[in-house]
Amino acid sequence: MAGAVDWSLAEKVAVRIAGSDPFTSSYHYDSLAPDFEELTARAQALVETHLGWRSQQGDARARVASRADWIRANIASFQRMLRPLTDKLESSMASGVVSPVASRVAGLEMGAVLGWMSTRVLGQYDMLVLEEEGAEDQDIVYYVGPNILALEKRFGFPPREFRLWVALHEVTHRTQFTGVPWLREYFLGQVNGMLGTVDPDPMQFFRALGRLADSLRRGQSPFADGGVVTLFATESQRATMDRVGGLMSLLEGHGDVTMDRAGGDAIPSAPRFGEVLRNRRGDIGGPAKVLQRLIGLEAKMAQYEQGEHFIEAVERVGGTAYLNRAFESSAQLPTLAEIREPDRWMARIAPLTLAAGS
Repeated sequence: MAGAVDWSLAEKVAVRIAGSDPFTSSYHYDSLAPDFEELTARAQALVETHLGWRSQQGDARARVASRADWIRANIASFQRMLRPLTDKLESSMASGVVSPVASRVAGLEMGAVLGWMSTRVLGQYDMLVLEEEGAEDQDIVYYVGPNILALEKRFGFPPREFRLWVALHEVTHRTQFTGVPWLREYFLGQVNGMLGTVDPDPMQFFRALGRLADSLRRGQSPFADGGVVTLFATESQRATMDRVGGLMSLLEGHGDVTMDRAGGDAIPSAPRFGEVLRNRRGDIGGPAKVLQRLIGLEAKMAQYEQGEHFIEAVERVGGTAYLNRAFESSAQLPTLAEIREPDRWMARIAPLTLAAGS
């Protein structure tokens, strides 16, 4: 029986869309692996010193990847993350409820998304399922070499500075998930719980279309908070998505703020790097913009700005010590609504803060 997603087809489609990049065969490419091995270790020292957190997984490991390498790594991660859902879908396929053609369609769609994303992403920390086999391929900080080189050449970035800047961002995310003891399991538990309760009934599709029409009639964007998946979510799943959305906004904003502060004087060009990358996030139009909305990337981009504004508001009131209350337990994480209105989070957390100081 075919799987719920034709992963082999997804890989073929993604690699074809990703295309090749002339920098992959450039002599400049050879400098990436030794640079990122050194700079990833340096970034970890800077981030851990700044935050006062220590990774429970030990030293970060860097891997320079081609676009095809990045695609294969993400397909493996998606297979692990989507397992609660794909297991249900495969049961439906075995009973004849879902046509095997759906497997190829899902593979085509997944391949198209990953292929396009592989041309944009610079780095990524893969924190999924550390306990599974193949530990040498897990807990890796990936750097997509061709994309990094392309930006360095296009904008005249100083390579060592830019590479340390990229490393700081990804290592900060690794430190968040491996330095806060409960965070990784909480995140995976929320995602697995949500996917495990998804109803694979095809009628969900038609109900989702009805919600889409209602949203459009009200003049609202149905994709604003997480892409097309929001159309298929039940009320309880939407509540989980709000919790995950709040967490991801906090982590993205915290990541940007931390990398800037931890890098300090070591990266004089950091403001320019940030400006170019912010413009790059918003310079996409046409079909690519629609794709961003459908898969939730537009919502992810908003997470950076909303998370930074939340952090600024909280630190104005109580400094870094107050912000760190958000990382003490899952109960103290901000919701998506509290990210957007920091006063609501501070009103909820302030009594705990006062009690701790009394």
